[in-house]
Amino acid sequence: MKTMKRFALALVTLMLLACCLPAGAEQEALTPVIFCLDWTPNTNHTGIYAAQALGYYREAGLDVQIVQPPENGAVLMCAAGQAQFAVDAQDTMAASLDLEHPLGVTAVAAILQHNTSGILSRQGDGITSAKGMENKVYATWDSPIEQAMIRFCMEKEGADFGTLKMIPNNITDEPAALAAHQTDAVWVFYGWSGINAELSGIACDYWDFASVAPELDYYTPVILANNDFLANSPETARAFMEATARGYEYAAEHPAEAAEMLIAGDTTGSLNEARELVLASQEWISGRYLAEEAAWGRFDPARWDAFYGWLYANGLSAHDLTGKGYTNDYLPEK
Repeated sequence: MKTMKRFALALVTLMLLACCLPAGAEQEALTPVIFCLDWTPNTNHTGIYAAQALGYYREAGLDVQIVQPPENGAVLMCAAGQAQFAVDAQDTMAASLDLEHPLGVTAVAAILQHNTSGILSRQGDGITSAKGMENKVYATWDSPIEQAMIRFCMEKEGADFGTLKMIPNNITDEPAALAAHQTDAVWVFYGWSGINAELSGIACDYWDFASVAPELDYYTPVILANNDFLANSPETARAFMEATARGYEYAAEHPAEAAEMLIAGDTTGSLNEARELVLASQEWISGRYLAEEAAWGRFDPARWDAFYGWLYANGLSAHDLTGKGYTNDYLPEK
């Protein structure tokens, strides 16, 4: 009888202790992961917010914190180990790899399967292709790779790059800047700025880099990971990528619902007044997350190498970067 009483008392004590656990105890059991964006939240990032909202990260045992990039950029933050994952693009990450001692980051997933960037211009100005940029004004970020791509496309179509006037790109609303004649042409990502032009009722022309040459159909944007983290915590990395893949696959199938999750999860407030744009952008971009691929995130080695081979052949990298900087090893197997 005493034994039974002691057992009952112990059981009650355990139940009371369980009830008295602090509210954050479950949270503390999760593995923390910091994910750094490349810019303010937009539809490139929807799968991350969908995975968060749908509880995919929590199911994977992860406590994912989504943060804004510091002034010196998301790649440096990731390379320094201050974030386990970050967003960048194959063209801009080349500088991180083209060093005697490359930064310790690796691209682990392609957010979009194809390069959806190109040149937006006022309709009727004749900039329907790279040839039309002769004697026009172009707003530039002053990036060597950017300007080399413009030159390459123009010269491929027999245009004189030397006639193009370049001005600094401090534009925040590309269609409005074109309508105000602040520039004649500007590099945009169609899934956001091109859709914005459609919604604004500003008639624009557009041509994209991928249609000019296959080597310019590179991966943008991509998810990077810290190399030491990948080496030391491969299972956590795979758990994060599996949950993220589920988030993007959900966004591909449910664009409207995923767009609402992005808006609700945006802590910057930048999307509060842009709901129409977010919904329209999401509808367009959701079909580009997987494109012809059966599974989200996978890199085609030949396409990755084609762009880095182009950089090297055109003197835009000191090192041959083909075969470097990416892996499919942490994506879920389908």
